Amino acid sequence: MRMRAFRLKPTASDAVWAGVLAVALSTLILGLPAGPDTPVTIAAALACGIAQAASLTLMRRWPGFAMGLAIAAGAGVEALAPQVGWLGLAAGPLIYFTRIRPPRVSLRALGVMLALTPWKLLHGGWRELIIAVFGSLLGWAWGELDRSRCIRREQERRRIVSDERARLARELHDVIAHNVSLMVVQAGAAADVFDTRPERARAALDTIQQAGRTALGELRAMLQTLRPDGPQPREPQPGLDQLDALAASLRAVGLAVAVNQAGVARPAPADVSLSAYRIVQESLTNTLRHARATRAEVDLRWTDAALHLQITDDGTASPARVLSPHGAGAGAGLVGMRERARLVGGSLDAGPLPAGGFRVSAELPLGAPA
Repeated sequence: MRMRAFRLKPTASDAVWAGVLAVALSTLILGLPAGPDTPVTIAAALACGIAQAASLTLMRRWPGFAMGLAIAAGAGVEALAPQVGWLGLAAGPLIYFTRIRPPRVSLRALGVMLALTPWKLLHGGWRELIIAVFGSLLGWAWGELDRSRCIRREQERRRIVSDERARLARELHDVIAHNVSLMVVQAGAAADVFDTRPERARAALDTIQQAGRTALGELRAMLQTLRPDGPQPREPQPGLDQLDALAASLRAVGLAVAVNQAGVARPAPADVSLSAYRIVQESLTNTLRHARATRAEVDLRWTDAALHLQITDDGTASPARVLSPHGAGAGAGLVGMRERARLVGGSLDAGPLPAGGFRVSAELPLGAPA
């Protein structure tokens, strides 16, 4: 997986770390005993150390070349100033390289460094050899852990973006599908009676106008909430307190809707209230669009732990209304309803009734009683 956070162009931090590595190598070459003792060897060792440090500035754009340069320059440091450490400070470039390349590639660089570790026996002993092996392994592990952490962050970012897109898609679907369905039905009714019953056609046009205004208002409120520095919406998101208005809008287009409540109503969290409203709205919209129903009932039953919703109608169960156990084969609205219930910790089922009609049942938790 490619990490978006790791850019291909060198950054200021690369130059800083390259400078730190160059200073550290120069200090070790010049400061430790038993180092190069002639101007030529000192200059050559310093040149190798600077070349190894410079590899960090090339690592993002040409990682293979930069890692090869780091190992080759480190070999020069090792030959001229063995007291500095294993291949200079090649573990630093190895960390960089492992961060941006997958294990199948970075392990090759690690293998080259480990294959060269017996060289330490020429200028030291088994202790130096073990330190060289440990240092190489530690550098690779450090880079791989950082690479894995960057991948997890990128996956989380993509998940958040995907969830937000799904949320916006649900909101747009619910706002547009319901109001446009009302407008289409009323437009058809107005066309049927335009010449014979102009007063009914005028009433249908008024309903279309009101549905359009409602859709625009909800879209405006939703878009305002997406602007981090924009004004707050003047109207809150719809909730349970607007179910009667929703039922009235559907009665106006010929669907008899009854809203019944049982139990003592409790204040519902905002997300639960919105989800309940959208589930009822989508259920009744499906009834209007697909079921050829004349009557629907919305039953709300309150308990201490949850709000139980049941929406039934006397329509038919068309393919667009059938919700499989996993949501497969269902329309986007039914899948969206199940997702809304799941996001607030609830559940939803939908299907035809044995005696005819269709039912949507949802259980939405309310949290601990006050």
